[in-house]
Amino acid sequence: MSRRRAPEKRELHADPRFGDLMVTKFINYTMKHGKRSVAEKAFYSALEMVKDKSGQDGIDVFRTALNNVKPSVEVKSRRIGGATYQVPVEVRNERRTQLAMRWLIGFARSRPENTFAERLAAELLMASKNEGPSIKKREDTHRMAEANRAFAHCRW
Repeated sequence: MSRRRAPEKRELHADPRFGDLMVTKFINYTMKHGKRSVAEKAFYSALEMVKDKSGQDGIDVFRTALNNVKPSVEVKSRRIGGATYQVPVEVRNERRTQLAMRWLIGFARSRPENTFAERLAAELLMASKNEGPSIKKREDTHRMAEANRAFAHCRW
């Protein structure tokens, strides 16, 4: 990591179907081996499945799921005087969305359904209803931060 200056952010283009930057980021996280068309097809078909199952607009379900999964605090290890403490730290907004996307995609990949589109649709539906493994991960993160609140004074 450079000590001189922060790297400049690359400019992302909004996706063609919804005109949303979050969708572009999500597709980029989903993508494997540079196969954007495969990732786009899976994401858009997952939104269609969500629309069929829930009756709501797929993009709205995606946004609520993403907002529900975003953590507000996390713990970071801090070494003080030979002991390592888990210090609760507030999460920056960019990292919140990054973690939420990572958790949604990771838990969708580990689901038992056949195609990735089906897995992603099921995970988005569960997360939009505040249930499922990605919501549990957020709650575990919050619980860990709450348990280590005594070390909040060690923040840097």
